[in-house]
Amino acid sequence: MKTRAVLLNGPEDLHLDTLALKTPGPDDLVVEVSHSGISTGTEKLFWSGRMPPFPGMGYPLVPGYEAAGEVVEAGARTGFRTGDTVFVPGADCFDGAHGLFGGAAERLVTRADRVTRIDPGLGPEGALLALAATARHAMAGLEKAVPDLIVGHGVLGRLLARLTVAAGAPPPTVWENDVMRHTGAEGYQVLMPDQDARRDYTAIYDASGNPEILNELIGRLAKGGEIVLAGFYPQDLSFAFAPAFMKEARLRVAAEWARDDLIAVRNLTETGALSMAGLITHSAHATEADRAYRTAFDDPQCLKMMLNWKDAA
Repeated sequence: MKTRAVLLNGPEDLHLDTLALKTPGPDDLVVEVSHSGISTGTEKLFWSGRMPPFPGMGYPLVPGYEAAGEVVEAGARTGFRTGDTVFVPGADCFDGAHGLFGGAAERLVTRADRVTRIDPGLGPEGALLALAATARHAMAGLEKAVPDLIVGHGVLGRLLARLTVAAGAPPPTVWENDVMRHTGAEGYQVLMPDQDARRDYTAIYDASGNPEILNELIGRLAKGGEIVLAGFYPQDLSFAFAPAFMKEARLRVAAEWARDDLIAVRNLTETGALSMAGLITHSAHATEADRAYRTAFDDPQCLKMMLNWKDAA
């Protein structure tokens, strides 16, 4: 079995190729992908060659960890049926390419325990489940405070804000330096950082990925406040010790989502408590992958680029 897939041979060397797929077993599903999203965080680091050493990384690779599609073959032990609509957070199923992510392909072979059933009515928004789960994972659990300040009004920042509002917490403030990204706020306020005089935030969530912002954020904390690093950072982080000492500041790194997070945000979307509307700003046929990736990474108006595999010629 073969598939068309996005192949990243090295930094800025990306094209659509045909790859062989591993043979599915009784615990596996074969999924025909309808849409896959392009990450402007980790995928951009791979594309640019700036990704720090990470287990399982290497070129050539198939990028992508945001895929939605239909089950076309279900192993006997999977509990799935042909025709189920599912979210797939990438797959390691290709011969001749690394599958650290592996979601940007027309067809995937994946273990059933990695897949989540979703409402087919979500359409391309079903591929956003990974980012929603990332936001939820940063916020959920014991001794975790919901954000009162979010830095960055990209897709992750918007989902953090929407989840905060959905939880019934006070609406957070959101900082965004790009005035073109100030639109789309739903029940919360978006400001330029210099428009905000507040310096007593309890929980600041950074979704910007900016490694040089820590000192500014520490200065905005209340005593004993926490900064949550919800982005992905290509270089070492540092901060001035004395201001952090005076504030008794705490730092927390938000890791990858767990399956419980996927299920929780899936349920929130299906009940209408969490909306994915307005997050996909651009789309392209998979045959235009090179242009689509460059647009996703270089166009500040692009919040989320979605590749369409179903209608690609």
